Amino acid sequence: MLPLFAAGLTLALWRFPRAQRIISVTTLVLMVLAAVGLLVAADDGPLVVNVGGWSAPVGINLVADRLSALMLVVSSVMLLAVLLYSLGQGIADGDEAAPVAIYHPTYLVLAAGVSNAFLSGDLFNLYVGFEVLLAASYVLLTLGGTGERIRAGAIYVVVGLVSSVVFLVAIALTYAAAGTVNLAQLAERMPDIEPSTRLILELLLLLAFGIKAAIFPLSAWLPDSYPTAPAPVTAVFAGLLTKVGVYAIIRTQTLLFPDGRVDTVLLVLALLTMIVGILGAVAQNDIKRLLSFTLVSHIGYMVFGIALATEAGMSAAIFYVVHHITVQTTLFLVVGLVERRGGSTSLDRLGGLARAAPGLAILFFVPAMNLAGIPPLSGFLGKVGLLEEGARQGTPLVWVLVVGSVVTSLLTLYAIVKAWNKAFWQTPPADLPPVRLPRAMVGPTTALVVLGVGITVVAGPLYSYSERAAATLMDGTSYVDAVFPGGALRGEGESDEGKKVDGSIDGDDAEPEEEPTTAPGSIVSPEPGDPRTPEPTSARTSVGSSTGTDDTGPGGAE
Repeated sequence: MLPLFAAGLTLALWRFPRAQRIISVTTLVLMVLAAVGLLVAADDGPLVVNVGGWSAPVGINLVADRLSALMLVVSSVMLLAVLLYSLGQGIADGDEAAPVAIYHPTYLVLAAGVSNAFLSGDLFNLYVGFEVLLAASYVLLTLGGTGERIRAGAIYVVVGLVSSVVFLVAIALTYAAAGTVNLAQLAERMPDIEPSTRLILELLLLLAFGIKAAIFPLSAWLPDSYPTAPAPVTAVFAGLLTKVGVYAIIRTQTLLFPDGRVDTVLLVLALLTMIVGILGAVAQNDIKRLLSFTLVSHIGYMVFGIALATEAGMSAAIFYVVHHITVQTTLFLVVGLVERRGGSTSLDRLGGLARAAPGLAILFFVPAMNLAGIPPLSGFLGKVGLLEEGARQGTPLVWVLVVGSVVTSLLTLYAIVKAWNKAFWQTPPADLPPVRLPRAMVGPTTALVVLGVGITVVAGPLYSYSERAAATLMDGTSYVDAVFPGGALRGEGESDEGKKVDGSIDGDDAEPEEEPTTAPGSIVSPEPGDPRTPEPTSARTSVGSSTGTDDTGPGGAE
């Protein structure tokens, strides 16, 4: 709610850029603090908020477990750092009103969409989060209105809409099959659905999330879209938006489809994503496009960890997601500084930056080596975790993935070294423009470089947290029990203020209703004229569900 309220406030104050800056920065600082609080609290168990006071599955619930809290912390820090960078860029350009007035409300709406996606406790609310992301990201991607940005934005929107349509179809079919879109309730009902139907739902959700995560062969849109945007926008897109898709895959595969029927498919896709992505990076002669292809390639490592379908593999994937968000965001911010100092991102037009701007050379070198997985940096630690679990499983296909991961890492190093040599060591083809890098842009970038190194320093506690998060994910019962405490009210939906969905209030002397004669767990049809929408009769409730009652949502209470 915080970023949405702030977005409306900054929109109303569009004539006052200073007020917009203060509100935006304050809001994101509060988001970071709140996310850290959730991170600590969620380590003791998932936290649930029933929006509007109505319990699941009737109401909308937001759930913060270890994974979602960790993602919230990392994403909030990245959003704050990128915002500070963009404000510094505007001030350095001599226009304190820059970025444009619409930037602040749109950026805050983007932050709200990211947070909602990580906390969503049902599929439709997750879809809403994705749509909020799509709308805000389109505006940010086309800021400036150049022809190149409009073209890239059009491609991005078309791909996003296709993904959204697929996701919406998957939600509709899921509701038709299970009678609910609440994730906790779906976790109980999915095992009772016919296996072929369950497989179709799983593949549809993977298709929708695979487009958003840029998994091969659904990744061709990304290298054409991201490099055209301003550096701060590209940085936040590269760091966060694809990871929302990865998060959705982790959540649904562990909670809804833990049987691992598509693990082999995911392993193949992980290998293709790694290899095709890094080969594209090697062929590039522009730093932004090179990093965009490495972004695609390293999504493969995360899918690899998911496909291993073990606590060790999942914990390595979670650790690698945190590492990659930080490093990728940092590199795109550094490239913004390179473009400002060298006048271009084309490697043919750059050179001599190591002598002209040695500080900038260090800012690029450290996260670049981290991305390539040079020990003892966090990129190396995450990859080692994946390779160890892959070697432990030892199947032929997994061994192919292990080899592919090593080859991808080596090719990443090659691509990074090529960019380093051309941009920083070679003789520049022309004199570099006499530009001084503004401290307001260097400061946030340096902070993220230090944070990337800091992840290596605290790799032990962070990896331990990732292991606990993976254990919670692979078990799944703690998530369901948090949404439905003690196994009660599974399917009934009770107001936090004591109102039952049948309209009665605790303590009333209302006549008791006649005990239903239906079997436990069945769905009871409403009386004629009742405005409720009944759940499909084909939906079955798993063992542990409460008996059917004549329930309504808030709109049915009298």
